[in-house]
Amino acid sequence: MNAPIPVQDFLQPAEAENVLADLARQLRGGKIIPYLGPGLAQLTEAAVPLTPEALAEFFATKVALPRRAKGDVWAAAQYIEGQRHRSSVTNMMNEAFAPKVEPTPLHNYLASLPLPLVIDTWYDGAARLAFAKRSDWGEIQGITRAGIGESFWYRFYDAAGVEVDKQAAESWKTILYKPHGAVTPAKNFLISDADYVEVLTEIDIQSPIPEAIANIRTERSFLFIGCRFHDQMLRTYARQISKRSASPHFALVDPEKLSLNERRFFATENIVPLALPLQRASEILMAG
Repeated sequence: MNAPIPVQDFLQPAEAENVLADLARQLRGGKIIPYLGPGLAQLTEAAVPLTPEALAEFFATKVALPRRAKGDVWAAAQYIEGQRHRSSVTNMMNEAFAPKVEPTPLHNYLASLPLPLVIDTWYDGAARLAFAKRSDWGEIQGITRAGIGESFWYRFYDAAGVEVDKQAAESWKTILYKPHGAVTPAKNFLISDADYVEVLTEIDIQSPIPEAIANIRTERSFLFIGCRFHDQMLRTYARQISKRSASPHFALVDPEKLSLNERRFFATENIVPLALPLQRASEILMAG
């Protein structure tokens, strides 16, 4: 008989606040890596899609999607790419994320700290705007290789948004890592099934993960902020980016929205879910 799959219980608000206050001190000391999801931008009045499902709905307003692609953003993008052209997907992504997303206070706070690494997994440019007052940082973005003849998995951009090489990036004090790409500064997007097939065929051996990210995560743990892991692809990315880092990790969650698969993922990856609203969690982190 197979053993039951473990399920991770979440810490209730009182205990979660105490844990987060300690994490805030570790964050300030550079011992915690913030891993931001689209949920953080929900604290603003952002006029862009803020979930994969919302982005799939946006695609559906542009193209009549087959049933199998409805609600699945990666399948929707793949259908559009197959029926039209990759440029159609890129143009729709540009339109979806054209509205400016203002940084939240937490974005600005993180950008004010001498953190070695901030990971942002959504396509908006709020994090880049938060770093705008600094010149000692740069950005690494994942790029698509599917069907465009790319030989690299990612590109480097300095604080001004100019593409640079790996050597120039070695002097950055802080790296903003956008594993799925972003609308700024160069409109790189990993979005279609084909994009992710390319990445997922090698992600287990870590080729798509920049060496700088792999080095920084060693001996550090992760704090997932505004993230959901109800989709297998999202779980796979988080697992591989946090690979060979220190644990336990921590995640801010809404218990009412947490799926069984997410709780199992937290248990298997040694992620402690903290039941705190993002607004309150942000206040605690900034008071660190």
